[in-house]
Amino acid sequence: MLNRSIVDWPTWAESAPGQYMLSWEQRQLDRLVSNMFGYYALQLGLPKLDALRENRMPYRGLVLDTASAASAPCRLPCQNSSGDANIRVRDASPKRETFWCDFLDLPFESRSIDLLILPHTLEFTNDPHRLLREAERVLVPEGRLVIVGFNSISLWGIRQWISRLSGHTFMPSVNDLIAFTRIQDWIKLLCFELDQGCFGCYRPALDTEKWLSRYAFIEAAGDRWWPIFGAIYIITAIKRVQSMRLIGLSKFKKQMLTTTLKPVEAPNAL
Repeated sequence: MLNRSIVDWPTWAESAPGQYMLSWEQRQLDRLVSNMFGYYALQLGLPKLDALRENRMPYRGLVLDTASAASAPCRLPCQNSSGDANIRVRDASPKRETFWCDFLDLPFESRSIDLLILPHTLEFTNDPHRLLREAERVLVPEGRLVIVGFNSISLWGIRQWISRLSGHTFMPSVNDLIAFTRIQDWIKLLCFELDQGCFGCYRPALDTEKWLSRYAFIEAAGDRWWPIFGAIYIITAIKRVQSMRLIGLSKFKKQMLTTTLKPVEAPNAL
């Protein structure tokens, strides 16, 4: 169950910091997913961002629920006569579909998805642990998980914390921001191996494009001198599955078995 009662995504996406953030995220995701291969790729939420635009997998889909659809906004299709909540709609592009379902109960088979992208999805669910467990369930072994989120230890995170006290938040997040270090711990517990990560958007938390442009020089300095303080982080992880390994009989057991099975010679005839 998602909630966007504080700051809605359409308002944020049209603002100067929202455009600045989405532009950076789109560039980074285009670079990351272009070299990820497989058959099935999914993006959960935030249709304003086309996270799979540069990916070359044959089947790419966008998964939405009623709350995340409002971030575009998207038109929610009518449910069928049976009241089925899992609705699939064919998109304009070939082999691309939009799925309407509950993020915490994905209608996909276990070990069926090669790439799963969560753009700010964890920040708007009341049960991020369950969402990550669903991600682990549907991903194939060696499948890729990409998480995009707001960084709590940044200038934007500080302003968000202060603005929440006044009741006028800066960024569209209902719950407290999830630190990237916590995300790392959570995915390790689910047998994910951290592949790579990056930070970006080092400009101060300003509201106008004019003032954001004046601090453009901070981008290069931030990326070099204080990379972990970027306003946005992107983490990619690989699902590792421990395989069974058959161990042969030890040398001692082999000798005992050979002795036990050694044929008994018949006594000499008189």
